[in-house]
Amino acid sequence: MTLGWSHRLLRRPDFAAAVAAAVILVFFLVVAPSFRSPDSIFTVLYQSSTIGIVAVAVGMLMIGGEFDLSAGVMVTTAGLVNALFSYYLGVNLIIGAVISLLFCLAIGFLNGYLVMRTGIPSFLITLGSFFVLQGANLGVTKLVSGAVSSPDISKMGGFGVLSSFFAGSFVVGGVTVWNTVIFWILFVAISGWVLQRTRVGNWIYAVGGNAASARAVGVPVRRVKIGLFMTVSFLSWFVGMHSLYRFNTLQAGNGVGNEFLYIIAAVVGGTLMTGGYGNALGVAIGAFIFGMTSLGIVFAGWDPNWFRTFLGVMLVLAVLMNLYIKKLSTTRKVG
Repeated sequence: MTLGWSHRLLRRPDFAAAVAAAVILVFFLVVAPSFRSPDSIFTVLYQSSTIGIVAVAVGMLMIGGEFDLSAGVMVTTAGLVNALFSYYLGVNLIIGAVISLLFCLAIGFLNGYLVMRTGIPSFLITLGSFFVLQGANLGVTKLVSGAVSSPDISKMGGFGVLSSFFAGSFVVGGVTVWNTVIFWILFVAISGWVLQRTRVGNWIYAVGGNAASARAVGVPVRRVKIGLFMTVSFLSWFVGMHSLYRFNTLQAGNGVGNEFLYIIAAVVGGTLMTGGYGNALGVAIGAFIFGMTSLGIVFAGWDPNWFRTFLGVMLVLAVLMNLYIKKLSTTRKVG
């Protein structure tokens, strides 16, 4: 039985997000003249990348049937561990970055291990991690530095190398392009390849659709899910390094609430909250919608407080649309 082109489009998780992104882009191009410049577009891409990089991993985790509410504060934790460890122990920032990476991966492993070992929903396990990391970020920073921000690390050894890599930029045609945009595209491409072209990708969809059935046919459910939690930790660390080396210092209270932005980007991009459905391109489009809206409202001269209202509306509409499209995609129609 051959499916028509319209039905094949509806089978794509990213279809509704692509339509929404096109409508929002045209809307802001019309109502906000300053939005039309190349500088503005690349600023939107940069804003999208800071959310989109972590959202790539969060989307994969959600496809695998789990959530991570600690990702937002883990970004800040990664930067603080690097800065505080290196500054107060007098070691090179590169060593501090490696220590920070190992620490974040350990948190991700612990989250995944506890979820699989105890059977407690990942929502609750990672909510606990969220509060632990939030309190530790503030408490340890204040205890060590006497303030709620990390010290300025711009004069320390290794700063130049790490800053160029994580927070560098280059100019193309008079437009500044941040490295994070390139890394975002790279991570989306890797995620798309893993999900669509590898056995691990099949395993991720299988454990998200029905973990018991996946285990029955030999899928290593525990390893897959722990690996997904560690992937979230890795990309949270990556963005944490960008934040630290872009601004040279970090506020210990940063990152709270960003975990919802990652989830919203994934859901708006077509990822079902029940697991087993979604793709990397859709998550990227969801992050791009976030970037367009957050800056488009500013470029249009509107009150930016309306941005959160927009996010709430988009989330509800995306959930309804995703369920509708999933229902259509599972029916057999001839086009």
